[in-house]
Amino acid sequence: MIQVVAGIIIAYLVSYFLLPLVIRVAHDNQLYDIPDERKIHNHEVSSLGGIAIFTGIILSLLLVSDFSNYSTDFQYFIAAFFIIFILGLIDDIFFLKAWKKILGQLFVTAMLTIKGNLLITNFYGFLGIHELTHIESIYASFFTILLLINSFNLIDGIDGLAGSIGFTACLLFGTFFFINNDMAYAVLAFTVCGALLAFLMYNFPPAKIFMGDSGSTLIGLMSAILAIKFIEDRSIHHYFDDQAIPAIAFGFLLMPLMDVLRVFAIRISKKQSPLSPDRNHFHHLLQNKGLSHTEITITMVTAQFLFVALTLLMRNIALHIILAAQFTLYFSSVYVLKRFIPIRKKLHIVRDELPETIVEDLKVYTIYPAKEKISVREDS
Repeated sequence: MIQVVAGIIIAYLVSYFLLPLVIRVAHDNQLYDIPDERKIHNHEVSSLGGIAIFTGIILSLLLVSDFSNYSTDFQYFIAAFFIIFILGLIDDIFFLKAWKKILGQLFVTAMLTIKGNLLITNFYGFLGIHELTHIESIYASFFTILLLINSFNLIDGIDGLAGSIGFTACLLFGTFFFINNDMAYAVLAFTVCGALLAFLMYNFPPAKIFMGDSGSTLIGLMSAILAIKFIEDRSIHHYFDDQAIPAIAFGFLLMPLMDVLRVFAIRISKKQSPLSPDRNHFHHLLQNKGLSHTEITITMVTAQFLFVALTLLMRNIALHIILAAQFTLYFSSVYVLKRFIPIRKKLHIVRDELPETIVEDLKVYTIYPAKEKISVREDS
């Protein structure tokens, strides 16, 4: 308990007091995420919040954790955190091409699976598969880690959203690790919670700072580690039916995972790169209905808790039934949202008062906040 509480407090305080300094340095050096026709914000905001998140987490882990009692896997986890953070920071400041980011993520994933022993060894009957060979474990773990890293990166499009979803997932994983007396991973999970809680104080609308790639990919990586260890921790299994374990881990991270899988499927069906930008994410659908940043974040976090509740209620049911229920409920929600939820506000933009480059990208309803020089008429 002392380790957990100390981990939360240190991570929170370090991140909380470092964030204003990061904001000030970014302002003095004009290190902003410049708004354009694709961005949802209309003012200059720094994307360097990951610096404070990373510093709070690492300092807390180093000060609180007793690594002599842990396996050597944690040294590779710490190294992976540094690498993924540096890659994200370079991208936040200078811009990094997609293939370079993927190459760096592949290196981190290889280090974690081969040296850090971060492996999924059993599918518990999913697709009729149980125990995996070592090579199959590496492939499955590679896919899971890369998917989670990028799912948090892609869901980071609304003020407060990625931080809130990451906080929720780590809180759930940390609670179960703590109950099971697995202090190494409980401290890791709750340390992330402490840093994210501090970050959200500055990230809720109107956001003073974004976490950027350095923060979102780091949270995705840590969530992947917690999820895989949750699946592989046999001592946790006495709380649930063995077959339900992967579905429960999936349920804790369902919103970002389902969102990235759905968007990737849409892009591939259109013969586009899975990493090409678009506006098909769940938070974009909500925004197109007229919801504010705060309302979108609250809606998606509430949905996340509902999915978790559903998953835990079905914890003693077969894996394929739980997964079918999760998929059905998620895609039903998307269908209802797109087809039956009315648009709260319809904006008519006077075309001749907008730059042509922006006009070409506008759909029926604009999602960009109107500036004073743009004429806006509300049609209900």
